[in-house]
Amino acid sequence: QVRLVESGGGLVQAGGSLRLSCAASETPFNINAMAWHRQAPGKQRELVAAISIDGSTNYAASVKGRFTIFRGNTKNTMYLQLNSLKPEDTAVYFCAAYVRHLTYWGQGTQVTVSS
Repeated sequence: QVRLVESGGGLVQAGGSLRLSCAASETPFNINAMAWHRQAPGKQRELVAAISIDGSTNYAASVKGRFTIFRGNTKNTMYLQLNSLKPEDTAVYFCAAYVRHLTYWGQGTQVTVSS
């Protein structure tokens, strides 16, 4: 079992920035990859950005160039820097960790971008 704790969401004006953080509990197995997903009201959850154990990253086309995913100095911590935010970025953002064949989820943090 891996517990994920997210923080950093909030209300920001369009064009502003936020930084989300995610901390994973200790696990006897390697976390193969971590990712941020988001879910807006009435929409399906979608992948925003992911980072693998070797540091390679990938982004959704809608956030490429504006969001940056990176690992922290502390083991099993991860961040998502959100710049140039748009109202359409409004959603609950979820941290995910992929351990062996399982996916673990955080509780989510709300990001609201006002126009």
